[in-house]
Amino acid sequence: MLEYDKMTDEELVMASHDKDLAAEEYLLQRYSRLVRKEIRFLFIVGADSDDLLQEGMIGLVKAIRDFKPDNGAVFSTFATTCVRRQIRTAITASNRQKHMPLNSYVSFYSGDDGSTDLSNVLGDSQMDNPENIILAEEKREERFKAIESKLSTFEKRVLSLYLRGLSYADISQELGKDTKSVNNALTRIRLKLSEK
Repeated sequence: MLEYDKMTDEELVMASHDKDLAAEEYLLQRYSRLVRKEIRFLFIVGADSDDLLQEGMIGLVKAIRDFKPDNGAVFSTFATTCVRRQIRTAITASNRQKHMPLNSYVSFYSGDDGSTDLSNVLGDSQMDNPENIILAEEKREERFKAIESKLSTFEKRVLSLYLRGLSYADISQELGKDTKSVNNALTRIRLKLSEK
């Protein structure tokens, strides 16, 4: 059995590249304090503090996945850069979305005389269109295939419980794992399912 606490960050990264999930988990736990430190004074308007934590952990997973020790870099520096970049990207994207209602408004005064035809303003529901219904069903099937092919058995169980509305603590109790393992699994799930 490997003693992860005696391994360097770079050794843990290489072990994780060789599909050692326990090494990856250990490295994620080792660097979770860095992620928490990076987000402590940041927030996204209308979002939960866990959202920023998730973004930071995604940055950490990307750092583990993309780090190449032969480039002469130190993992801690690379991880810090990746975490900060991921958080900054999430905040920037959130700031763009908060202005979306202003950018996609509908005028109630569509007529030259100031009259408004509510049927023009409200329009038909897009989901009443059969083509949109079929496209939505195809997209749903693609998501299920992605879940089946990309996620481990543990990740599927975590996702199932999370989608049922269970909290991190409830999921950890149900699966007999600690909450960090659940958080890390959800981070990996989000990353895997966002990849094209």
